[in-house]
Amino acid sequence: MQTLSLLALALPFLGAAAILLLGRLPNPRDIMMIAVSIGTAACVIALLFLYEDGKTHAWTLFALLPNLDVAWHLEPLGLLFAALASALWVITGLYAIGYMRANNEKKQPRFFACFSIAIGSAIGVAFAANLLTLFIFYEILTLSTYPLVSHRETKEAKRGGRYYLAYLLGTSFLFLLPAIIWTWRRAGTLDFVEGGILPGSMGGMEAALLLALYVYGIGKAALMPLHRWLPEAMVAPTPVSALLHAVAVVKAGVFAVLKVGIYIFGAAFLSEKGASEWLIWLACFSILAASLIALTKTNLKARLAYSTVSQLAYVILAMALATPAAMVAGALHMASHALAKVSLFMCAGAIHTASHKDEIPDMAGLGRAMPLTFSAFTLGALSIIGLPPFIGMWSKWRLGEAALSSGQSWGAWAALATLLLSSLLNLLYLLTIPARAFLSGAEKRVAMREAPFLCLLPPCLTALACFAMVFLIEPLGDFLAPLAREPR
Repeated sequence: MQTLSLLALALPFLGAAAILLLGRLPNPRDIMMIAVSIGTAACVIALLFLYEDGKTHAWTLFALLPNLDVAWHLEPLGLLFAALASALWVITGLYAIGYMRANNEKKQPRFFACFSIAIGSAIGVAFAANLLTLFIFYEILTLSTYPLVSHRETKEAKRGGRYYLAYLLGTSFLFLLPAIIWTWRRAGTLDFVEGGILPGSMGGMEAALLLALYVYGIGKAALMPLHRWLPEAMVAPTPVSALLHAVAVVKAGVFAVLKVGIYIFGAAFLSEKGASEWLIWLACFSILAASLIALTKTNLKARLAYSTVSQLAYVILAMALATPAAMVAGALHMASHALAKVSLFMCAGAIHTASHKDEIPDMAGLGRAMPLTFSAFTLGALSIIGLPPFIGMWSKWRLGEAALSSGQSWGAWAALATLLLSSLLNLLYLLTIPARAFLSGAEKRVAMREAPFLCLLPPCLTALACFAMVFLIEPLGDFLAPLAREPR
């Protein structure tokens, strides 16, 4: 398991070097990237099968200071995130090859090398055994995705890249780093420990302030009002949007929030001290406000960006409810949203590639020209809305159950009402897109013009997975059950 873990961490970084060496040979370069992505996913999937229920495996890479190591460990939440990142890398990698070639994008070697480093960084975040290791890989993830956001090097792309870097580095060094130092001074350790390391070391008000530093210091979670970097980053090529919204960046954000809630504070401590009650209301506001803003956007990627801001707040809401069941529901929603949102963004890229249309009003009648693309979009949208039998319904259902059983009284009812209202808003701002594409503009005669095969197949596969994953919801729940276990 130690060897497989090291391989899963190292392969993306080694792959990035190989991609740069093969930069002028597009076919060998792209084959290398796909081979490395498959190898990385195989290592993580092997770890899933080898993992023994309820056990945590930990190894030290090297000691930075006494009692302060760069180390990694394996536990259910981290393995789930690593599996998402590595498996979706294979699919988004294929999609990126098709998209970059079809749109004649420049500097592809740099693009794919940074893409690989980003996935390696996400796996480093997933396997981090302490806050120091998580912080290091979290910042590498920020730096490696900056060239992707500003890839096109236009005025808009450079502006979006500056926003991206300023927000994420700013929140890290202004809020996250002080929170880590504060934790170190109070607990004497930065290790992720079952049940948390802070119980008994501080009171409720201090814990609430520290939690606020973590929630806003982890800027990739895009909680309002520190969310603007996410819509601004939509100037990037669509494979980058898929990477940002589904595979690595924002998922690293909400994963880190869950990890801090479970292994630094502990659900019991947060609940007992009432330290996260304020966050329930803020998460509910973020869910609804972002959904309402999404309704006003006519650009497809902008609408999907605000949808992501809303859906990320579901995971933060789960952590704020501060029960083991809610933590499990948050982890499941992280997975269900990843599959659905990567489908929607890849469909948006396919639409742009085939028709060069990005504005929703211009897509009237386009569904008859691109039936497979808009069908895949519809399946992904239904999962995000939370309609049965798609996986998004089950993660929302579990979150609703956790809210009712949380004992948070007004906060629980506010969470449940937010889940119901936001699902209605999801329906309005998502299903109107395929409805316009299939039902409007009937007088127009259109010829079939789907995007190239590598831009079409990946979103179809992930959209179908939104349904197929329903059959894994129980095994996934069992796998994540240790998150709901009382600390030893």
